[in-house]
Amino acid sequence: MGALRARAHSCEHRNCWEDRFIVSTMLGIDVGTSSVKVVLIDDTQRVLASATSPLKLARPEEGWSEQNPEDWWKATLAAVGAVQKQKRKSFEAVEAIGLSGQMHGATLIDAADKPIRPAILWNDGRSEKECRALEEKEPSLRKIAGNIAMPGFTAPKLLWVKAHEPQNFKKTAKVLLPKDYIRLKLSGDYASDMSDSSGTLWMDVGRRKWSEKLLAATDLGLDHMPKLYEGTAPTGELSAALQKKWGLTRRPAIAGGGGDNAAAACGIGAVKPNESFISIGTSGVLFVTNDKFSPNTGNAVHAFCHAVPDTWHQMGVMLSAAASMEWLSGILGKPVQRLMASLKEKLEGPAPVTFLPYLSGERTPVNDARARGVFIGLGHDSDRRVLTQAVLEGVAFGFRDCLEALKTAGTRIERATAVGGGSKSKLWLKIIATVLGIDIEVPAAGDFGAAFGAARLGLAALDKGSDLNALSRPKMALRIAPDDRLRSSYEAGYERYRKIYPAVKGFDFA
Repeated sequence: MGALRARAHSCEHRNCWEDRFIVSTMLGIDVGTSSVKVVLIDDTQRVLASATSPLKLARPEEGWSEQNPEDWWKATLAAVGAVQKQKRKSFEAVEAIGLSGQMHGATLIDAADKPIRPAILWNDGRSEKECRALEEKEPSLRKIAGNIAMPGFTAPKLLWVKAHEPQNFKKTAKVLLPKDYIRLKLSGDYASDMSDSSGTLWMDVGRRKWSEKLLAATDLGLDHMPKLYEGTAPTGELSAALQKKWGLTRRPAIAGGGGDNAAAACGIGAVKPNESFISIGTSGVLFVTNDKFSPNTGNAVHAFCHAVPDTWHQMGVMLSAAASMEWLSGILGKPVQRLMASLKEKLEGPAPVTFLPYLSGERTPVNDARARGVFIGLGHDSDRRVLTQAVLEGVAFGFRDCLEALKTAGTRIERATAVGGGSKSKLWLKIIATVLGIDIEVPAAGDFGAAFGAARLGLAALDKGSDLNALSRPKMALRIAPDDRLRSSYEAGYERYRKIYPAVKGFDFA
């Protein structure tokens, strides 16, 4: 870890740590979809300050999703400025900066380092046709990239730009991911990390390098790509101009960082083989760390490089997890917290209604952007409580689909650490633990998200990534075991759930 640098100075408040010492600190920046979050930690990984700055999403046409890259930069400056005001002396001692962000976003940069058009984001579905064309043009794509071509990934987006905006394609000098555009603004470097870049479909994920064959399939070359680094490695330093503007005592190293899920894994210490976490956020992720490249494209499992060296990970991804509860809240006109509170804390078995949470399509295991949500079993007695329980269970069954897909790739998960807003509900965690048949752990109070993980990667970068002790697991406050009394009834509920999608697949919901 970075050495503790502290110096005593005068202070009227004897118990104020910051006024007695200036410590070596790290900054973590996470470029999310709805906001940019920044955290400041010290050498002991204590969070000293944090701030967020909101972002807006543009949907100029149905199924499109875009953001202005300059808005990311403005939000980053605002969040960094807020952290600076909270802990000015500690902020001056920043030694390293780690970056994390939403994956897959196609950020097209011209020869003058200016964005050519709004970035096309991870949840943009316009390039479905280009996905099919890409796999036809390069049959070895799945073997090399370890993933199916999906509209969310970066490469199909560039084919769409080439077909529909040829002038913008011709002007493209570099293609960067969202967090790496912020890196460019911070240091002037074209650089990315292995985990985030795995989601472009241009990487040879097993060999941890760009694939010239996959780049050629989209009429691009190595010169269009940033240089690749491990997430724990320094990629450069903060510019002298920003060092002066921010009043820092030294020019901080900038770590490779990671895609949002890999960074979150670093935040909660899921960096060793078979360590896993379950993220119950807007989308849902079941993440497991691997010691080798282990693709399973047949079930739409994502197989990416991890943010730490010589390590990979798999993810089962569902597009509407907590978003399903937010949707139900909007339909019923009741806050999510009130809907959840209406349920009994003790499980009594599955609801009589089954919910398919494909509100915006689904990735694992069906890879169907056109799929939509379904309630099955509605009756006159299907009240708010029944629908709420059905949604909670539908999301749990979606996670079970992810678990089964990971099993077919040879992965075994015995426990998972829960993160995300949905992890605050013990009842939901109990349902998920019972449906998955594994223990669910909850960390002690603290922020273990992607921004914190990015800051940890910054700390690791101070030692050139040679010391991964900074990425240890935090103390767990709670372990929730499956309810053995209800395993068989929830197993039957899952079997009912599995029959829904094949029955409605291909149905025209338009």
